Amino acid sequence: MRGKAPARRPPGRQSGEGPLPLYHRIYTVLRQQILEGTWTDGVSLPNEHELAARFQVARITIRRALQELAREGLLERQHGRGTFARPDAVSPLRQNLGGLIENLLIMGQETSVKVLDFSYVLALGEIAEALQIPPQSTVQKSVRVRSHHGRPFSYLTTWVPEEIGLSYKRADLARKPLLALLEAAGCQVSHAEQVISARSAEPAVAGALGVPVGSALLYVRRQVRDQDGRVVEYIQALYQPELYDYQLDMQRILRSGKALWSVAGEAAD
Repeated sequence: MRGKAPARRPPGRQSGEGPLPLYHRIYTVLRQQILEGTWTDGVSLPNEHELAARFQVARITIRRALQELAREGLLERQHGRGTFARPDAVSPLRQNLGGLIENLLIMGQETSVKVLDFSYVLALGEIAEALQIPPQSTVQKSVRVRSHHGRPFSYLTTWVPEEIGLSYKRADLARKPLLALLEAAGCQVSHAEQVISARSAEPAVAGALGVPVGSALLYVRRQVRDQDGRVVEYIQALYQPELYDYQLDMQRILRSGKALWSVAGEAAD
C-alpha cells in the first residue's frame, strides 16, 4: 500500500519553524543589522551564497528576504555588481506621546488612507465598556489602512457614538483625519488614554498590511475624550513596528523624597 506523499511547503518555510515564514525571520535579522550599522550606506552585503551558508537555508529563501528589504528601500540590488545597504533611505514614522492629539492630526495629514469598512453596528462587551455607553447601543464603526509613501503601516478600527458618526460619511473619512471630523461635528477633543502592547497579525490584518500571518505588531487601544470627559472615540490600532515608532520624553523628578522617572513636564513634589 502506498503512503501519501508529504505536502509541499512554500519556499522559505521549513518544518517546525512556527507561524512566520523563514524568509521573514531572516529579513527581520538583516533589517536590524542594516539599521544598526553592520553595513553602512553604500557598503556591499555578502552575496546570496554566503548568506545562505550563514543562515543555513536555501538561496531562494535569502533571495526573498533581500527582495523584501529592497522593496522597503533598505537595499539596492545592482545586476552584476551586488547588493548595497541603504540604511538612510527609510525612517519610521514617529509619534511623540507628549503631544498626542496634535501629533495624531499631523500624521493624518501627512499619510494616505484607504477605508475598508464603514457601517453601523451594535456595541457589545469591550466596545460598549470603552465608549462608556449601554450595551446594544448603535455605534459607527470604521476600518482603515493608513500608508506612508505607498506602504501600509497601520490597520485602524474605530468606534464612535452614533450621533457623532452621522455627521460625516465614508468619503469624508477617506479625505480627512477622524479627529478633524470629530472637531467639525462639535466635539472639543481634550485628552486621550491609551494602552500599548503587542499582538500577532490575523489573516485579514496581515493581508491588508502585506505581512505574513502571525507577524508581531504594535497594538494600541485608545479612548479619546472631549472637554466634559465623554468618550467620543475608541480605537484599536495595529502598527508595523519596523515602520512606526512611539517616542516618550522622560525626566528624573523628586517625589516623596525619591528620584523617579516621569513623563517630561510633570511637576515634582
